[in-house]
Amino acid sequence: MRKLFGTDGVRGTANTHPMTADMALRIGAAVGRYFRREAGGVHRVVIGKDTRLSGYMFESALTAGLTSTGMNVLLLGPVPTPAVGLMTRTMRADLGVMISASHNPAQDNGIKFFGPDGYKLSDQAEEEIEALIDVGVEPAQAPNIGRAKRIDDARFRYGERIKSSLPRDLRLEGLKVVVDCANGAAHRTAPEVLWELGAEVIPMGVAPDGYNINRGCGSTQPMAAAEMVVAQGADVGICLDGDADRVVVIDEHGAIADGDQVMALLAARWAADERLAGGALVATVMSNLGLERHLQALGLRLERTAVGDRYVVERMREGGFNLGGEQSGHIVMTDFATTGDGLMSGLHFLAEMMRAGKPASELARQFAPVPQLLKNVRFAEGKRPLDSDGVKSAISAAEAALSGRGRLLIRKSGTEPLIRVMAEAVEPALLDDVLNSVVDAVQAAS
Repeated sequence: MRKLFGTDGVRGTANTHPMTADMALRIGAAVGRYFRREAGGVHRVVIGKDTRLSGYMFESALTAGLTSTGMNVLLLGPVPTPAVGLMTRTMRADLGVMISASHNPAQDNGIKFFGPDGYKLSDQAEEEIEALIDVGVEPAQAPNIGRAKRIDDARFRYGERIKSSLPRDLRLEGLKVVVDCANGAAHRTAPEVLWELGAEVIPMGVAPDGYNINRGCGSTQPMAAAEMVVAQGADVGICLDGDADRVVVIDEHGAIADGDQVMALLAARWAADERLAGGALVATVMSNLGLERHLQALGLRLERTAVGDRYVVERMREGGFNLGGEQSGHIVMTDFATTGDGLMSGLHFLAEMMRAGKPASELARQFAPVPQLLKNVRFAEGKRPLDSDGVKSAISAAEAALSGRGRLLIRKSGTEPLIRVMAEAVEPALLDDVLNSVVDAVQAAS
């Protein structure tokens, strides 16, 4: 069982275990040894980061650990997570590293890894790396220590790649777009790409100071962007998170559409164009039941996975599917990218607006969601609320009440000490009763 790695790499509060400089150095050495399995040859790793202040500390510590095992490190600076996946592959690196806690607040940070194919590591690889961390690794001999250098054109390479995913003749002239970059990794790339494609751009969240990433902005707090869309008379808003691997869309009236709605739009369009591989969309257990019913009405399938975009990608690769993602806005198009890409997904939404000549409000409401509630319950260190008999009893009673009328999902967060309780039901009263009964039981055991 993995102890350090959660659903998306190693994550926690900066300068608190496991997110300390010492642990980052040990992780760097272990992962460097893991991917540098044979002597000789060129061994390289690319490292990107978002705009958190602690990113400097972890970048230095990881670089020290990696170079100590003979890996040559290429420092990309602040770039979106999907840029790291892309450049790991295109620069023939053995490994890619992204330093980011995604949508979490600035005091948190994380370390994500990509293999040489540009895809996130498997559970098995992470377990093997943890074993190396536990026992420690022998450093390379002095003549074999790796080098480190800055790469200046990473942002340009990434921007050109995502533009190439669109039809060659597509232009966004006449489109007024609010783009909220969450004071994060895409604060320069996203406005530049939209402007280069011809849009009138109103940027927000483009003044990172090391502390303000995701604060009152971005995909998890899109209300300021929604107000800006209405105030400026914009056609659409695109909200990214801190590392720009997820997106939510805002229509011209300020209504917010999540990843389920965007995936429904893309799946229908790709199916009509005979581009949707396998006739299916891959999404997690968190996606709304309304999405599943909508796809079924179109003659398409919804393949569900565990929560985490890498589990979505694993299922996509296993089944030969090319479109998947999460309700939270991670949308993966494996024809163009190896992981969720918020900016690319937003561009494809804009492309459909231009192609169809329809407003965002029409395209962003593909189906009527089944009423869904999600509550998070924080638990104390050492507590295991899901093992409680009271919680188990409450869950059984809730599942019985929802049988044939909705669904219940209980899971422990892979990145925070939280139990996530989600329920769906057409009947609002039943939904409230079921959710609250389980939440109360979890709180009592936390």
